[in-house]
Amino acid sequence: MCLRVCLIGCVVLLLQPALTSAGDPIETLLKEPILDVNTTQGETIRFVAPQVPPMPACSTLAEWEAYAEQIRSDVLNNIMLRGVPDSWVEGPVNVEMLDAIPGETGYRMQKLRYEAVPGFWVPAILYLPEKLEGKVPVFMNVNGHDGKGKQANYKQIRCINQAKRGIIALNVEWIRMGQLNVPGNGHGRLNQLDLCGISGLAPFYLTMKRGLDVLLSLENADPSRVGVAGLSGGGWQTIIISSLDTRVTMANPVAGYSSLSTRLQTFADLGDSEQTPSDFALYADYKQLTGLLAPRPALLTYNAQDNCCFVSATALPPLLEAAQPIYKLYGTADHLTSHVNADPGTHNFLQENREALYGLIGRSFFPNDSSFSDVEIPCGDDIKTPEELHVPLPENNATLNSLAIDAMQALPKPSAPPADADAQAKWQDERRSLLRELVRFHDYGVESVSDDPVEQDGLRTVYWRLKCDDTWTVPVVEISKGKPQETTILVSADGRASLSGAVERELTAGKRVLVPDLWYCGECHPRDRDYLFALILQTIGERPVGVQASQLAAIARWSREQFRGTAVSVHSHGPYMTQLALIAAVLEPKAIKSTYLFEAQESLKQPIREDVSFEKGVNQFTFGLLQHFDIPQIEALAPEGSIVRH
Repeated sequence: MCLRVCLIGCVVLLLQPALTSAGDPIETLLKEPILDVNTTQGETIRFVAPQVPPMPACSTLAEWEAYAEQIRSDVLNNIMLRGVPDSWVEGPVNVEMLDAIPGETGYRMQKLRYEAVPGFWVPAILYLPEKLEGKVPVFMNVNGHDGKGKQANYKQIRCINQAKRGIIALNVEWIRMGQLNVPGNGHGRLNQLDLCGISGLAPFYLTMKRGLDVLLSLENADPSRVGVAGLSGGGWQTIIISSLDTRVTMANPVAGYSSLSTRLQTFADLGDSEQTPSDFALYADYKQLTGLLAPRPALLTYNAQDNCCFVSATALPPLLEAAQPIYKLYGTADHLTSHVNADPGTHNFLQENREALYGLIGRSFFPNDSSFSDVEIPCGDDIKTPEELHVPLPENNATLNSLAIDAMQALPKPSAPPADADAQAKWQDERRSLLRELVRFHDYGVESVSDDPVEQDGLRTVYWRLKCDDTWTVPVVEISKGKPQETTILVSADGRASLSGAVERELTAGKRVLVPDLWYCGECHPRDRDYLFALILQTIGERPVGVQASQLAAIARWSREQFRGTAVSVHSHGPYMTQLALIAAVLEPKAIKSTYLFEAQESLKQPIREDVSFEKGVNQFTFGLLQHFDIPQIEALAPEGSIVRH
């Protein structure tokens, strides 16, 4: 990943422009822009957009149900539960009922905690009707990115109203919110589990799945009346669990998701790590998940002037267009409804949106009860404080980071080379093929365009634009003195402008220097929404480190042909460039004769040990890479003696 220049550094540069330009002419050459500012972001969008899967053209119910069964299986097994230990999913939910909370008229409250995965306890509050007789509906209430978590008043009001209407309601805490708001639970930490070959989405999915297990284990639970609703990230949770777990019989996602295609046009919708998981779009889009709700009652709620994301005008129509034909195949077109909130119209699950939910509950769970009202029951005086809703948790309660730390201990899996020379060569080829597949390496072809050379102070500078497979444009600065016979490619975690000192050293040694900005570096850093474009790239099956390594290898091949010389040397500066430089060295040994690692990363485990979030290291979390390789295992596949550390 390429780190951005800090604000203080920018201020210093602005105050002292003469010092930079006059004192370091090479830095001035390196800073010269080559690309339009939106080049890489636009190329990323154009690359991703055609790969978002469209809705299938199903003309019969049988066709759709066969497709739906396959989609559910693929998303569950290949996304949500990929690589998950059996111990995480086997057996009944482990739940502990704790103290009762002094209740109000018409309902009572119960504290509880349950294990989403072993060692990862989730606090929750159960709201029970005052009089429980026979089987009654149950409802799981989830929430989004609200630091108050289960204490949010709009969520408490919803739960209280459900209980007063004869429904058992569960108020579940979400990862990184409320009582689970600790650094190791930041959503960008789920990618640490991905690196270990365990779906980082699993704790999120299992928090919901086990929440349903808790509700349906209750004596009075009616399994034919199971609802889920939530705002924002709670809306995302609602569509995920409701589409994949058919125990849910009614769903109300509120301002929580849109199609990946919509997100590529409306950047505010681009989601965090949980919304945009690795490889998701290889199997489905959120349009398909909306279709999977059929034939069950569903209310898609959006806000007209949403000040966060998922504005109704852009998010809602594609989802309705995708799902309505599926509901019609079932003969239940009236089961798919929508609601657009205009007052206040912002990102909310306030009274009007809640009353839309109560209306859905009445139609779906109490169709024969003429006394059921969708008017909210006033309960503002019943709102509890965080202290009153606090649920005791174990002191060593697991986090996403601690789960990854545990998972990485036995990794990578042992894979010693055989002693026999022929067998060893075959083993190395198989390992290189595995590495290529894990990082999604590409053998890009290159077409090059340059400006006229600039001759100044004995330096010859050429500004190149290298087109890799008509997909990516990589800007490259070529600088030389005299008639160099060898070429060095320099890459840095801070972009090419930071490499003036290294360029000077190579020029002094008589080398031609090529300084590119790889994807996400320098000029090739997306201008809007930052790391979210790295996530959207991963969700279609690509890997940031694979794109970068493939670009570097392509530049090396192009250089050897362009300058009719020998293989090049690569100098990688910064720990976040180590992986890509080694991968390129292993998979392009003909064009890269040697690789010099400066401030090198020692282990793929470092981002986990240091609790690095995805947004701080977008090329550090390749799914499953640590299962099979650490830095030494990758380095061992390079030609002997070709890797040098500084």
